[in-house]
Amino acid sequence: MKNTIITLSLLFSGMACSQVAIGKSAVSNSSVSLEFASGNRGIILPWVTAAASITSAVDGTLVYDISDKKVKYRKSGSWFDMSVDATGLVNTVLQDTKTELSNAKVAIGTNAATDSTPGILVLTDTNKAMVLPKMASPHLNIVNPSAGMMAYDTTAHQLAVFNGTVWSFWKP
Repeated sequence: MKNTIITLSLLFSGMACSQVAIGKSAVSNSSVSLEFASGNRGIILPWVTAAASITSAVDGTLVYDISDKKVKYRKSGSWFDMSVDATGLVNTVLQDTKTELSNAKVAIGTNAATDSTPGILVLTDTNKAMVLPKMASPHLNIVNPSAGMMAYDTTAHQLAVFNGTVWSFWKP
C-alpha cells in the first residue's frame, strides 16, 4: 500500500509541476527535474528479463538486466555494461509471477502529459537533470543493497552501481 501511495504521489506531482523532490522539501535549483534526499539509500533501477529484448528503449535508458545480472545503459543505440563484474546475483521470486503493464509510466516535466518517450520513469524536460541519491561510501554504508541500485558517492565523487554481488564505480 505504501508503494502504491508513493507511486501515485510521484505521478500526480509530476503532472502538477516540472520538478520533484523525494525525501526532501524542494529541489536544490531550477535545473533539477528530479532529486533525492541524501542518506544511506539508493535508487533501484527497473529489472528487465533481457535488455536486448527492449526494442523501444531510447538512448539514456538505465536498466538492471537479470539475464546477465548487470546494470546497463543505452548509448548510441546499443547497451553498455556499467557493472563490469559478471558475478551479479538477484532473487526474482517476487516478480516472477507478475505480468508487466507495458503502458505503466510516470513522466516528470513541463510536457509530461503529452510526452510519448517509452519508459517507466521519464524526465521530459530538455534543460533539467536528475540528481541521484548522494551519500558517503555507499559500498560501506548501505547495509543491504538491492540488485540494480545506484547512488552518487560523495567521498570518491563517482557513480556507484550494485549488480547484486559487488559495487562498480564510474568516474568522469
